[in-house]
Amino acid sequence: MANSLGFCIVGCGMIARYHTKALSEVPGAKLTALVSRTAGSAERMIAETGSTGVSVHTDLASALKAPNVDVVIITTPSGGHLEPAVLAAKAGKHVVVEKPLEITPERCDRIIEACDQNKVKLCTIFPSRFLDSNTALHDAVVQGRFGRMTLGETTCKWWRSQAYYDEGGWKGTQALDGGGALMNQAIHNVDLLLWMMGDATHVSGFTAMLAHERIEVEDTAVACLQFASGALGVIQATTSVHPGLPKTIGVHGDRGTAVIEQEDILRWEFASPLPSDESIKQRFAQKVGASGGASDPKSISHQGHARQLADFVQAIQGNRPPMVDGREGRKAVALICAIYESMRTGRVVKI
Repeated sequence: MANSLGFCIVGCGMIARYHTKALSEVPGAKLTALVSRTAGSAERMIAETGSTGVSVHTDLASALKAPNVDVVIITTPSGGHLEPAVLAAKAGKHVVVEKPLEITPERCDRIIEACDQNKVKLCTIFPSRFLDSNTALHDAVVQGRFGRMTLGETTCKWWRSQAYYDEGGWKGTQALDGGGALMNQAIHNVDLLLWMMGDATHVSGFTAMLAHERIEVEDTAVACLQFASGALGVIQATTSVHPGLPKTIGVHGDRGTAVIEQEDILRWEFASPLPSDESIKQRFAQKVGASGGASDPKSISHQGHARQLADFVQAIQGNRPPMVDGREGRKAVALICAIYESMRTGRVVKI
C-alpha cells in the first residue's frame, strides 16, 4: 500500500467500466481484482478495458483474502450495496459505494456504522460535485455571494425507453432500484442541491408512473422543500420526457443568481460583481458539457469519477475524510425517501 492502493470492483455492469477507466487515470491507484457472479462477465470487462494483472473472483470473500486489495468499490444494483460494503469493512478494506449509498436511510446507516467500527474510510460516488462549474458555484455559495439564500431548484428531465427497463433485470424494481427517476437518475441533482443550499428540513412531493409499463417505481416526480436556512426549493425528476433534456441547477438569493445547465453556466449575476466573474462566464459558456445521459445512460463522462477516486486515494494516504463520505451520501437518500413518504401519506414530511 506504500506505493499504490489496490482496488477491487464488485459488479461488472456498465458503471464498473467507468470506474475502471477512471482508476487508470488516478495516481496511486491500481485495479487488482474483479468480483462477478459469473467469471465470464469479469473476463469480458477485462478484455474490453484492456486491464492487466487483474484477478477474477465469483465471490467477494475470496477477493478480500487477496494481499493486493486495499479498497473495494461496490457497483452492484442499488439495493444490493449493504451486504458487500459491510463485508469489505469487516475485512478492513476501505469502501467506495456507487450512488445511492443504499436505498433507505436505515441501510445507509448500517454501512456507515460498519465502516466506523472497523476504522475504514467510506466514500459515496457523486461525481457531479467534482466538475469545475459546480465547484465554482459552490465556492460562490461559501463566499456568501448570493446574500440571503431564497430559492434552490434542480431539474433532471431525462428520457429512458421501455427497453431500458425491460433489459436491465433489476431496473425499475422497488427491491433493487429503491425508486425510479429520483433514486436512480436525479439523485445526483438532489445531492448537488443539498450541497449548495444546505440540509432540507421539510418536503412535500408527488410521484407517478406515466410513460412506462411493468415497472414498480416512478418515472415522473416533483417536490417542494424547505431548507434549514429558511430558503425554499423545487425538484423535478423524470425518465418520461422525450427526448431528454440537459440537467440543471439554479441557486438564487437576494444578492445573486446562478444557473448551470449540465456543465455550462447560463446565468452568473451578482449585485457585487468580481473581476473573476467575466472569466467564469466565458469559461463555462462554451458548451463544454457532455449530454450527461439525458437520453442515453452510456453518454456520461468518467472525469468526475476520476477526480473523486483521486480524492479518496489522497484521503486514505493523508488520513483525512474524503470530500463525499457516507454521511454526505446518506442525505440525498433521506430526502428522496421523504418525498416517497409524502406521496404515500399526502402530508408534508419533516426530515
